[in-house]
Amino acid sequence: MSIFVNKETKLLVQGITGREGQFHTRQCIAYGTRVVAGVTPGKGGQEMDGVPVFNTVREAVVQTGANTSMIFVPPAFCADAIMEAVDGGVELIIAITEGVPVMDMLKVKNFMAGKACRLIGPNCPGIITPGECKIGIMPGSIHKPGGPVGVVSRSGTLTYEVVDQLTKLGIGQTTCIGIGGDPVNGTNFIDVLSAFEADPETRGIVMVGEIGGNAEEEAAAFINEHVTKPVVGFIAGLTAPPGRRMGHAGAIISGGSGTGQAKIEAMRENGITVCENLGLIGQVCKDTFGL
Repeated sequence: MSIFVNKETKLLVQGITGREGQFHTRQCIAYGTRVVAGVTPGKGGQEMDGVPVFNTVREAVVQTGANTSMIFVPPAFCADAIMEAVDGGVELIIAITEGVPVMDMLKVKNFMAGKACRLIGPNCPGIITPGECKIGIMPGSIHKPGGPVGVVSRSGTLTYEVVDQLTKLGIGQTTCIGIGGDPVNGTNFIDVLSAFEADPETRGIVMVGEIGGNAEEEAAAFINEHVTKPVVGFIAGLTAPPGRRMGHAGAIISGGSGTGQAKIEAMRENGITVCENLGLIGQVCKDTFGL
């Protein structure tokens, strides 16, 4: 099985006629993802590699039955694109755009409250169920279908590193999700951990966090109470010098909270196997999960 996306997912792309939108849409199609529509206001009626383009999300959903959206629009328009997708009846939205203003995302969070729609991102690499569906910018070729490991990460690049090591050891993945590192985003660690816990084919979980915020501490406490499957954790940014602002907007450390050491301690106290050497995380997973 998988979580959130599979071979039945019908994808529309907001911003399909832009350079990034075109490139990554083609990569998704080449991987086997069912891309059924594109949306660019003012360009309805055109096609991109045979994919019909519509002026609005609602029109695309009605005409094609699309249930998921991938967003490649400039940061200033991303919030509006997300809210249009929600209004248009899309069930799952993956916003790849980075640099979305925090105030815009606060409006999005308020707008989505109580609505039956999931947002992944923004500023994320996307989601992939190997062998079935790729939505985002991750390199599909390094993934191995069949599970039994689920991967969730705040860092796109480290997601690829973890997956590459797992695949080289012959370990497949059920679903891999980059949730992004922005301080205000959609799906969080706990959402994904809950889904992996409910997925019978996921036997082990890799959680990649980073310094800043308290999402990893909250996730660790949740794992202790609600997750029965083994979890391997890694925290990026341990060597960051004190006082240095890191790349992700979410990397804000206040007092002792948010430091790499505090996150590692929280993970260990809650039963997570912590890997401190990224170069060994594949082997640590193999040993911890008994694969």
